[in-house]
Amino acid sequence: MTTVQLTLIGKPGCHLCDDARGVIAAVCEELGQRGIRTELTELDILQDEELARRHAEEIPVVRINGRRHAIWRVDPARLAAAVEKAARGPRLFSRT
Repeated sequence: MTTVQLTLIGKPGCHLCDDARGVIAAVCEELGQRGIRTELTELDILQDEELARRHAEEIPVVRINGRRHAIWRVDPARLAAAVEKAARGPRLFSRT
């Protein structure tokens, strides 16, 4: 399995961002105990003008391997399922 890259886009003092951070930490800990590796990067919209322009009204934003997964609220079960799927990587199908 590959390491799944998670990105949390938010800002300091945002209670929804704090909630999302807690959900992500709990999910990553649980998945880590099952051998699924994750890496979290946090981006602050106050430090990046382009991020602020794009996401000011929808933080927090959670991305999995660069693709948007959730905004505003993060559902733990949905996040865990998406991270597990991403950890398996792309599936290759044979043509017969």
